Amino acid sequence: MPTTRKPAEGEASQHGGAGRRREPLSRERVLAAALELVDAEGVDALTMRRLARELGCNAMALYRYAASRGALLDGVVEAVMLDLVIPPDGADWEAQLRRTAHQFRDLALAHPYVVPLLVTRPLSTPLGLRPLGTVRPLEMLLTLLIDAGFSPEDALHVYRAYFGFLYGHVLTELQELVASPEESDDLLRLGLHRLPAAEFPYVRQLASALAGYDGVTELDQGLDILLTGLRVQLQIPARQN
Repeated sequence: MPTTRKPAEGEASQHGGAGRRREPLSRERVLAAALELVDAEGVDALTMRRLARELGCNAMALYRYAASRGALLDGVVEAVMLDLVIPPDGADWEAQLRRTAHQFRDLALAHPYVVPLLVTRPLSTPLGLRPLGTVRPLEMLLTLLIDAGFSPEDALHVYRAYFGFLYGHVLTELQELVASPEESDDLLRLGLHRLPAAEFPYVRQLASALAGYDGVTELDQGLDILLTGLRVQLQIPARQN
């Protein structure tokens, strides 16, 4: 009776029919599978054992590509942030910051379960120990701003204010959930009727505004405030169109 060779450690089995070549593991493939799992089921679903099962390999083989689950989470953040590209168009730094903000929002909405990781993973991993792909947006943004005439210190200040705003925006937008979509009354749709009227008069009053949340418009309005404030604080003249 013929014997079936078991996959070697680090070699993923290929399901779906005999005779297919087994696809070797790589860091890119491991992170892509980890991101796919997080997108589908959330961060808690991502474990070494579960990921190994998805890839058809031994869990120990994954430690060659991520030394721990924490490193795997850092890698998931990197896999998303690699898609955030900030061209060094220093001549129009404000327009580039707007484009990047919308690109970041698109990434966040495409990978909502990763957004908390974007905010919290820096608390767990020092800057110099993070995957290079997660640090690259900082370098690209500093390059953009310094080439536009900012001092390095001011460029860092802008980076912190800018990404602080972006993180806050996407977290707020992802919280705009509708409790009862079938309801026509905004107070009922958002479940705000459950809040005591005497304690939450303004929240209830703003039910229609909350129900009509427009992420793109809110982002642009926030950017207007942020960029105007930066120009005033850093004494930068507004661009003339």
